[in-house]
Amino acid sequence: MPSDPATPKYHRVLLKLSGEALMGQRDYGLDPDMVDRICDEVAAVHAMGTEVCLVIGAGNIFRGMSSAAKGIERTSADYMGMLATVMNALAVQSVLESKDVATRVLSAIPMQTVCEPYIRRRAVRHMEKGRVVIFAAGTGNPFFTTDTAAALRAVEMGCDALLKGTQVDGVYDSDPKTNPDAERFDNLKYQEVLARDLKVMDTSAIALARDNRVPILVFSIHNPGEFSKVIKGEGRFTLVD
Repeated sequence: MPSDPATPKYHRVLLKLSGEALMGQRDYGLDPDMVDRICDEVAAVHAMGTEVCLVIGAGNIFRGMSSAAKGIERTSADYMGMLATVMNALAVQSVLESKDVATRVLSAIPMQTVCEPYIRRRAVRHMEKGRVVIFAAGTGNPFFTTDTAAALRAVEMGCDALLKGTQVDGVYDSDPKTNPDAERFDNLKYQEVLARDLKVMDTSAIALARDNRVPILVFSIHNPGEFSKVIKGEGRFTLVD
């Protein structure tokens, strides 16, 4: 029998968002309307019965203070970026909970006053109880991006897929915003992404997903309802497997 089109294709997923996704048309910081719309997308997928966890970047905050960060050595700058991801995570948690979606923030850098420390078993238990889990502070180590953190957490949580919500509707061979002839891909292999140096995620994240067979789905977070469509195997996205 054909499956119900409303049935989610994935039971547990990790959604990776860039910090820029939260700033809308602003130069930096948070756009409340954009955060609200993204949280609506997450709430809709959660209501479908899919277990959701998130990793959010910090480009909207840290790049806004990049001029102040000049001259700061790399390790300190990376820790500053990790702290900025906690700010984004707390903002998204607040908006999700205003929509009656139980949410927990778990940070790789312990800061018990504002969120829980990251413990893998605790995170899994939260998701089993139907809570959305937001992983903050990256991997807790400098020199690793939030892309790598997303791949690592997706593997640790046993996710069926890693979804990357971006500014465009999939993976292209060049920037479609500057090159109208850019070629779009519907499906790619991990090794092809690495060999062609396609800017899907950084190489560590791709290799980690490949070695643990976690498919990566790249879609546009700016298309309303797209997250739900992708979870059902519909919509417009690029699959890397």
